[in-house]
Amino acid sequence: MSIYFEEASRTFHLTNGRLSYLTKILPNGQLGQLYFGKAVNRRPNFDHLFERVARSMSAAVFEGQPDFSLDHVKQEYPSYGTGDFRHPAVRVEQPNGGTILNLVYQSHSCMLGKPALEGLPATYCENEREAETLCILLRDDLTELEAELRYTVFADLPAIARSVRFVNSGQQPLRLDTAMSFCLDLPDCGYEWLQLSGAWSRERHIHTRKLAPGIQSVESTRGCSSHNHNPFVMLKRPETTEFLGEAIGFSLIYSGNFLAQAEVDSWGVTRVTMGINPFAFSWKLEPGEAFQTPEAIIVYTDAGLNAMSQAFHRLYRERLARGWWRDRPRPILLNNWEGTYFDFTEEKLLEIARTARDQGIELFVLDDGWFGARTNDLAGLGDWTPNRERLPHGIAGLAGQIEEMGMKFGLWFEPEMVNKDSDLYRAHPDWAIQTPGRRMSLGRNECVLDFSRPEVVDYIYNSMAKLLNEAKISYIKWDMNRCITEAFSVKLPPDRQGELFHRYILGVYSLYDRLAAAFPKVLFESCASGGGRFDPGILYYAPQGWASDDSDAIERLKIQYGTSMCYPVSSIGAHVSIVPNHQVGRVTPLETRANVAFFGAFGYELDLNALDRHEFDQIAEQVKFMKQYRELFQFGDFYRLVSPFEGNLAAWMVVSRDRKTAIVGWYKLLNEVNGPFRRVKLCGLDAQMSYRVNGAGSYGGDELMNIGLATTDASAGESLPNFQPSHDFDSRLYLLTAE
Repeated sequence: MSIYFEEASRTFHLTNGRLSYLTKILPNGQLGQLYFGKAVNRRPNFDHLFERVARSMSAAVFEGQPDFSLDHVKQEYPSYGTGDFRHPAVRVEQPNGGTILNLVYQSHSCMLGKPALEGLPATYCENEREAETLCILLRDDLTELEAELRYTVFADLPAIARSVRFVNSGQQPLRLDTAMSFCLDLPDCGYEWLQLSGAWSRERHIHTRKLAPGIQSVESTRGCSSHNHNPFVMLKRPETTEFLGEAIGFSLIYSGNFLAQAEVDSWGVTRVTMGINPFAFSWKLEPGEAFQTPEAIIVYTDAGLNAMSQAFHRLYRERLARGWWRDRPRPILLNNWEGTYFDFTEEKLLEIARTARDQGIELFVLDDGWFGARTNDLAGLGDWTPNRERLPHGIAGLAGQIEEMGMKFGLWFEPEMVNKDSDLYRAHPDWAIQTPGRRMSLGRNECVLDFSRPEVVDYIYNSMAKLLNEAKISYIKWDMNRCITEAFSVKLPPDRQGELFHRYILGVYSLYDRLAAAFPKVLFESCASGGGRFDPGILYYAPQGWASDDSDAIERLKIQYGTSMCYPVSSIGAHVSIVPNHQVGRVTPLETRANVAFFGAFGYELDLNALDRHEFDQIAEQVKFMKQYRELFQFGDFYRLVSPFEGNLAAWMVVSRDRKTAIVGWYKLLNEVNGPFRRVKLCGLDAQMSYRVNGAGSYGGDELMNIGLATTDASAGESLPNFQPSHDFDSRLYLLTAE
């Protein structure tokens, strides 16, 4: 791993043997983009990659040099207005109303390791040899605005972290209207754009389209990363598959309004930018003040989509998630929500918990309805004191009884919201985000607390910390059930209202950070009506997230498959829930529900006491199996094999680091008649090893990867008497152990 600066050609070369990133100081002092992709050897001069040509209607940087125009030069951190008519990475409004910038090179420095970002989540190093960081300082002399571009190259991953820190070193205030985390100008547009989009209960579905001239983008303007679009996109070559070909993945470590955009210009250059959404954003920089953009991660691969995903998985699992639970297998939990909703008593909860304990479940989670006047979703939010009519012994008493059973206890909070019918709202109505003189829009009968205000965050922290100090609480489910509307803070002056969305997210991060520091062994799981804020920013504080409120196993195949494009299995909350499913009404076998949920942070979401003896026995076996193999599920290498977006089948697998153990999940959505014989080619095995499959036949790793694992079931032909009957929503797990 090295960062080189070639003085004569004024070229920076960042490389780690897996990728190379080349940028140079242009004749006008700005930074130009030369190359990003597969690693190339060091050489003193890459100027042949800086191509110049005169074009009509293009404005020249220097008089008499028509071949040097920013209109068609690949740039590192461009602004608008001096010849470049593409969307910029930065836009700053100045006291006279002008927005022209000339950010030119001043200096650079290199350091081993990786600096933290103040107030923001980011990847990190545990020793300085894991990464190297380049900081390039740019400056606009007229405004005295400084921009420090940060590049971190990781030693063992094909990944680069990018961010920008702005400092107003002048004497007049400035206003940042656009501050993207990076810009990457690629020399051609021969890519397909892949995004993860959907809506509540069908989050992170894969959508792919070919790039074309103009703009392709995904964004959020909701105050959260959202169910609708995830802050992850990919550019892949049309011929790229899961295991062959070139792809570039882009991921933003941020939980608020974001924009990910690819602009293809008239000459086929693709400009990729990603960062805080400029829509409804502005940030006043007083003299001496600084602004830090969120961190973005760029991953390059020429070995297919699985290789790209595994790089993100490893980085986010090991160097973004942090704390006590980062490397520990997650407890198997039971959440009462779909089993009881608001209809529970303390004794009913204890009955469910006793049954869960008898099945080997390790953690009982009490969901919504335990506090204040909360018997439905109309009242109580914000009043984080136990409802003594329902819980006569309070949370401390209930948690103590659960602990005495030999289980851990977890609790649901929705700390960012408040009901109008609550003591908190009656005492502090101005703490709710609202625009003076305008009607308040409600979602789930909730208002959003103004987390841009430190006193609001302090109040919620003290309320939660009091309970965590009084009761034996091992797990927090942190929910967030609505987006921000009527965005306005009564505490911000008129010229700072554009800061509300970002300041809100900084307040959320601050609360997470304080709670994690005070209670380091509490496992936090993020939730936002399911997957409304399933993003890398939250993963920094909560190592797992509820992936979707849709717990139907068949729908979860698509949700979890799409999620795996960027996020590790250990981060994906996945539960076995009640049937008929409460989102789609589908009845799926208990076996299939578990066979999908195993590939995640595993748990149950139902009333165990409503099950029969046969189902009890199945659950006991599932829990036993998960305990035996959960480290493999949660921390092994994950491979996508067959996409549920492309047909009636789906398959994926996890492989241990030593490649001695693997588990394959195979799923069939609808049954067939007189179907074909089938095989699935496996991945990640040792070609020289022999593997016993499900304790029966033995096969070579090379055979399983090159010929495939036979998955033919009873639907092939008229009838196969040696096979168990097949049915709709069928599934099977294959356990492979090296001999």
